[in-house]
Amino acid sequence: MSHTGLILAAGKGYNTPGPLEFFLPDFTGKQWNEKGYDVLLTKASVLLVVGAIVAFAFLRVTARRGQVVPSKGQYLGEQAYSFVRNGIAQDIIGAKYRRYVPLLLSLFFFVLFNNLFGIVPFFTFAPFSRVSFAYGLAALVWVIYIAVGVMDKGAFGFLKHTLVPQGVPGWILPLLVPLEFLSNIIVRPITLSLRLFANMFAGHLLLVLFSTGGAWLLFDATGSIVLKPAGVLAYLIGIAIGFLEVIVATLQAYVFTLLTATYIGGSLAADH
Repeated sequence: MSHTGLILAAGKGYNTPGPLEFFLPDFTGKQWNEKGYDVLLTKASVLLVVGAIVAFAFLRVTARRGQVVPSKGQYLGEQAYSFVRNGIAQDIIGAKYRRYVPLLLSLFFFVLFNNLFGIVPFFTFAPFSRVSFAYGLAALVWVIYIAVGVMDKGAFGFLKHTLVPQGVPGWILPLLVPLEFLSNIIVRPITLSLRLFANMFAGHLLLVLFSTGGAWLLFDATGSIVLKPAGVLAYLIGIAIGFLEVIVATLQAYVFTLLTATYIGGSLAADH
């Protein structure tokens, strides 16, 4: 049965989830409209701050009491640190990796916990499913990427390193330099943010669709005997998507941190 057919057979119409699902009301109860929010602090913004606090608390608690025989919490923290230090920072950045480990570790857990909020009861919203938050974090990484290159090579040296590939004939540089500038300076923060945003946006939308759609099929839809079993199936699919979202949330935190390390490593590399 088509979506239109389901609505016509229903005692109460089903409103399909859309982009407005990502605009949470503020603390005064005001909803988003075509004019946007008229307050600065929304519930989505608060979740982002809570994610930072949770990430800090996790790292602080697991590293507070170092023991020769580690507790479960200390062991978990040490494994997480080793994963970021050895598996991302050292492998990608190289010899100068040590000073960037705290940044990469903080980024990984900040993105991870905020992504996992999408499946936490009463939160059920991943802040990075809002593209503005993803843009902001990617802009921070972009500033760090530029700053690392300028401090390591100087402004002119960084631009030459970034825009002028070695061994390329001079006659092709007028065509190649603008492309390198577009790729390495302009496009990087955009692709970094959109990758994170798109995955969290799609996951949240699917969770909302199957949970609200399942409830509608079970309690409000009428007109066909197959609607109730379809509602149960929708709930089961929603649960499966919830488990899948744990994997996606972790993977996106890893990819974001990995790409950040890649950009920093590129700024520090001797060759283009």
